[in-house]
Amino acid sequence: MLRIRYEVPGGPEVLFAEDVPVPAPGPGELLLRSEAVGVTLPVVRKVREAAEPIALGGEIAGTVAALGEGVTDFAVGERVTGLCFGHGYAEYAVLHTAMASRVPGGATSVEAVALVRSGLVARGAVGAGQIRPGESVLVTAAASGVGSLAVQLARAAGAGRVVAAVSSRDKADFVRGLGADEVVLYGEGAWGDPYDVVLDGVGGELLGPAVRALATGGRLVAYGSGGGTVEAYELLVRGASVIGFQIRAVAQGRPEEYEGWRRGLWEAYASGALRPAVHEEIPLAEAARAHRITEERRNLGKVVLIP
Repeated sequence: MLRIRYEVPGGPEVLFAEDVPVPAPGPGELLLRSEAVGVTLPVVRKVREAAEPIALGGEIAGTVAALGEGVTDFAVGERVTGLCFGHGYAEYAVLHTAMASRVPGGATSVEAVALVRSGLVARGAVGAGQIRPGESVLVTAAASGVGSLAVQLARAAGAGRVVAAVSSRDKADFVRGLGADEVVLYGEGAWGDPYDVVLDGVGGELLGPAVRALATGGRLVAYGSGGGTVEAYELLVRGASVIGFQIRAVAQGRPEEYEGWRRGLWEAYASGALRPAVHEEIPLAEAARAHRITEERRNLGKVVLIP
């Protein structure tokens, strides 16, 4: 089978394709014939920055091809999506049942990888922000896979004003189409009136301006992989707070709540209240191009690899 791997850290150019045997599922695992693989910014960053090569994991969706020992909740032939911590950039991938959920009829595998993992992160970030009816919300990286869903979920949570922060003006129509009332650009001065809640998926150098954009008593939810430093004084003068959110902590520590979130996402999708956005479907062998689009933040929604 085809699998994408790399041996030394670097940009998208370090990725290469190889032919390897189909893996066997272990106890509690599923073997999926993959139909879609979601590209995430954290994985793209790790390829460039990690000291040692990592397995290219992430969101996958496909059809169950084999069951590991002890698996009784799934059957061969079912369509499943979930988070793969091993080699996910491949024609076949192993998925632990704890990370797996069924893809309902009417949804494609591409829609599944655009909705579920990104939607869970967005759902968790919105919940951590404790948005109250009528409050103002700023969403950074609003055109990303997570951000595009966070814009919609913030509106559904009762936000009175939702503002999308993006890197370039050509993303404005896209985020407005998701429900954003206004659009602001990074690096163009102040981001409008202060916000009750900032949902930040960027971090790094953007974290400081995001904190300064908070209103008195505001809350910033940091859920991205970009790191960054917060000045305590900036929080003090605003009476503001910063909340870190990580979806893995929910998946491992509160599995029933995690499953409830997944069901809620599919229900919102089925009703038309939540629309996952897909930037492009790219052949698996062209993973380097998919990484380049994501790293350069040119995507409008999710970049998806097709094995």
